[in-house]
Amino acid sequence: MGILSVEEGDPVALENAIARSPVILVCEHASRVLPKSLGTLGLSEEALASHIAWDPGALAVSRLIAKSLDATLLHQRFSRLVYDCNRPPESPAAMPEKSEVFDVPGNAGLDQAARDARTEALYLPFRDTLSRLVTARIAEGRPPVIVTMHSFTPVYFGKQRDVEIGILHDADTRLADAMLTEAAADRRYDARRNEPYGPEDGVTHTLREHGLSNGLANVMIEVRNDLIRDEAGQEVVAGYLTGLLGKSLSAIN
Repeated sequence: MGILSVEEGDPVALENAIARSPVILVCEHASRVLPKSLGTLGLSEEALASHIAWDPGALAVSRLIAKSLDATLLHQRFSRLVYDCNRPPESPAAMPEKSEVFDVPGNAGLDQAARDARTEALYLPFRDTLSRLVTARIAEGRPPVIVTMHSFTPVYFGKQRDVEIGILHDADTRLADAMLTEAAADRRYDARRNEPYGPEDGVTHTLREHGLSNGLANVMIEVRNDLIRDEAGQEVVAGYLTGLLGKSLSAIN
């Protein structure tokens, strides 16, 4: 038996595949669902409901932005604890043995066969679906813009985070620069460059794999998850980010 049963379906979901906007929204940490074959990975329900298993609110905000922009959305249907699709297979963080203060017993001491099984079940379908989508858009003469959507916890290792929205980039700063300029003029949120994470933390894998490698504009957006814990907050933040993206894309085109 593989990691996923037939009943559990595909690991990757593609919504609004035929869209007018050049934006492809990518949500690698959309779900906290674990494959039945892996049980609870030895974790409590509290841990599995926390940010270590997923990015709370990220998928809801992504869907609202996708609807407003008429953009395509691609997201992972299983928890990042099984495989973090924003990491390459060789990274220890792809299948973490420890996440913040939580040990992950079900990830401890995985042999290469177990790691390969997770990679083949979760990461490769995700990577390949996004790659095919990007390739098709380029072939159509509609080079896409890669926007990855994440949320982060207000307190990390006991330290309060004041930043509200992070605009993250790797070597290509075009879209991030424009967004930060717009955010500074707006001032509704404390928006910062490469916070609370940056390229040095290994968080720009998707941007590098699908954006930089194809010369495409790209950016990673991080939203503090207390701002998007309910529908009202999600709608407010999604409206803000939709406007920010729209103005910034116009500025770089």
